Amino acid sequence: MSVSKLRIIYHEKELVNISFDIKSSLALIGQSGSGKSLTLKALLGMLPKEMQLELEENFDFKLVNGESVAFVPQNPFTALSPLTKIKKQFFSSRERVKALFHEVDLDLSLLERFAPELSGGQLQRVVIAMALEKSPKLLLLDEPTTALDPQTKIVIIQLLKRLQEKEAFKMLFVTHDIASAKNLCEDVTIIKNGRIVESGRLAEVLKNPQNEYTKMLIEANFANRNYRE
Repeated sequence: MSVSKLRIIYHEKELVNISFDIKSSLALIGQSGSGKSLTLKALLGMLPKEMQLELEENFDFKLVNGESVAFVPQNPFTALSPLTKIKKQFFSSRERVKALFHEVDLDLSLLERFAPELSGGQLQRVVIAMALEKSPKLLLLDEPTTALDPQTKIVIIQLLKRLQEKEAFKMLFVTHDIASAKNLCEDVTIIKNGRIVESGRLAEVLKNPQNEYTKMLIEANFANRNYRE
């Protein structure tokens, strides 16, 4: 899947101008204000009305009723209704929901509970199950581990990796967390001020970053840990 010349304009000022390919799993990485979240909103058709989106004609996403593309938001605590039982927030058959719960390692008893009764990790797995209801071709992830503790973060990353291997969907993982992306994505695109400053195989970029901004992000994410393993 290719995104060619995606431009976001606000009052004649160009905020984003990027192109990228999602071969299997791509991490779009940058600090706050880099343009990564605007890019994701553009793909979801959720840009503010005052912003103008331009795309090259061969843009090949088909955002038709969520049939091709699914979305996992950043905060699972606000993604679900607190007043509706979990089972009522799915649209698939009971059997399909049971299968999805099995896929994301959740006990079926949680279907009878309300969102505030679940932990952050359980809620994020519910949201992932919902995203997979229609067997999407592409999964868009907006910093899905930000609201989770370190151990739960690892569990969710491992789950996403296993699900992708089984279901064969493609992933765009939007994050500032290179450490999480390292264990999930094959490729990386580094974005700064709405422009791509570096891209390539994630393992190679970690070993030999070419851009000073990339080097700074790596050092900030890993500190004294060995990221070149």
